Amino acid sequence: MLLWWGVGLLALATALGAVVVFVYPETPGFDHWWNEMVAGIRGDWLLQFALVMDWIGGGWVAILGVPLLAILALLLARRWRSAVFAAVCFAASAGAVQLLKQLFGRARPEDMLVVSDYGSFPSGHTANAATIALVIWVLFPRVWTAILGALWVLAMALSRTFLSVHWATDTLGGALVGAGVVLVLAAWLLPWVQRKKS
Repeated sequence: MLLWWGVGLLALATALGAVVVFVYPETPGFDHWWNEMVAGIRGDWLLQFALVMDWIGGGWVAILGVPLLAILALLLARRWRSAVFAAVCFAASAGAVQLLKQLFGRARPEDMLVVSDYGSFPSGHTANAATIALVIWVLFPRVWTAILGALWVLAMALSRTFLSVHWATDTLGGALVGAGVVLVLAAWLLPWVQRKKS
């Protein structure tokens, strides 16, 4: 079941990217509307929130800091298999994001407020947030981990559009990629992770 959900989410992300890049190359109306709407309500506190999320979700903090802290916490809890699973998920998600960025090469909004790398679709920050959220939920399947994870992904997605560094559909694509990668890997690795010592 996890495998099919994961494959479905990855297929949906790829299809969404194809639609917004090849079917509507001028950028869909919803993306323009959302970009203009958030620009109109963007106050100082929202901008500061978005800049903090930008720092947490990108650069060395997201690529090394957060994954290494998560892996270290799992190792300290003597859950080395879970640590391996988390490491594989982080690496695979980052690779999938870069692959799709190169495949689609979508232009970012022209009014973006921070410097960013090539390719707007999918949002790497949002994919990373979804990867973290799903890894935690898969390893600790509780209602509260699901709620906190969903709020974390939503906050990251909104922050990317508050900075006009991504279109709304980029953040949706990022969430689908991050979640899809974790579910596919969970279908493969979770039985090994949960194996009891003999």
